[in-house]
Amino acid sequence: MPNPNRAFLLGPLLKGVSRSFYLTLRILPEGMRDPVGLAYLLARAADTIADTSLIPPVQRLDLLLALRQHVNGTQNDGSLAQRLSAEVASQQTQSDEKVLLESIGPALGVLSQLDASDCTAVRGIVDTLTEGMEFDLRTFPDERSGQVAALRTMDELDRYTYLVAGCVGEFWTTMTYAHQPGTLTAAPETMLRRGVRFGKALQMVNVLRDCGKDLRIGRCYLPTEILERHGMTPRDLMDPANALRARPILDELLHVSLAHFREAMAYTFAIPRTAIRLRLACLWPILIGLETLLLLAGNKAWPDPAHVSKIPRGKVYRVLVRSTATVMSDTLLRRWMEDLIAQIEASLDGSTR
Repeated sequence: MPNPNRAFLLGPLLKGVSRSFYLTLRILPEGMRDPVGLAYLLARAADTIADTSLIPPVQRLDLLLALRQHVNGTQNDGSLAQRLSAEVASQQTQSDEKVLLESIGPALGVLSQLDASDCTAVRGIVDTLTEGMEFDLRTFPDERSGQVAALRTMDELDRYTYLVAGCVGEFWTTMTYAHQPGTLTAAPETMLRRGVRFGKALQMVNVLRDCGKDLRIGRCYLPTEILERHGMTPRDLMDPANALRARPILDELLHVSLAHFREAMAYTFAIPRTAIRLRLACLWPILIGLETLLLLAGNKAWPDPAHVSKIPRGKVYRVLVRSTATVMSDTLLRRWMEDLIAQIEASLDGSTR
């Protein structure tokens, strides 16, 4: 069983499990990296528990709640590490995720070494994120049951996107005020609100991009109030022949997503041009998210998991290079993002003619 130290946890292991998000983590100002990276590790461990379909949902929920208690410090008897190793790690096909689950003890040790304010913030974000995972496990059927359940209302979708992503924007903003004082130029309440919308924007990309895959494990995040308005059901979305009928649903939710992205842009432009690392850490997910929405807007088979809208790696690298070259120009960046939004909106207008 591995016994990783702090450097391993927040270095090679974090890189192994965070994939593309690792680029954002590494570009962060130094003081923010450890608490943000540790929060990601703990949330990723929780997500791995929640998504291990070979384990019954009731058992996953029990493990998830146990992890939350250990993170919050209300339980610390050493049993969690043994349970995760025995019940979950053995089910993992990805070696990095297996190592992460087996490293939960050292990760909790690193948490206890953070200063008090950072520790409180990390505990808070993990608590909220696991509430979102708990919502999933309580709302949707076992992935192997063949059943499908859907969210009911837009308010429920909005709450869900807060629990699994909007809260990350709050956490990110709190960490910025704590470790980069004087950097954010807008009022804290404004930046916290925009940070929530930033996170919701990114989660809406996930909801729309992964719709087909989620449906096939029994999860429909598209609210029934929207589906019914367009004469559809979750099972209708699973039939590729209904992609054209489902297009107005995509259009409606793309408009919601773009409204969130405009708040994410406002958040980013409130960061001084000289705060290059922090700017890039915000620019990259916005630009990649908008590029993904553009693919979705042009995808005539968008609910079909065989035609997922995913940006090629080469395109991602070009986004990174171009944004790094223009990071200090509000004019060029705004023109770039507004052009992407205009292309998406033009596609939406065209789909309804």
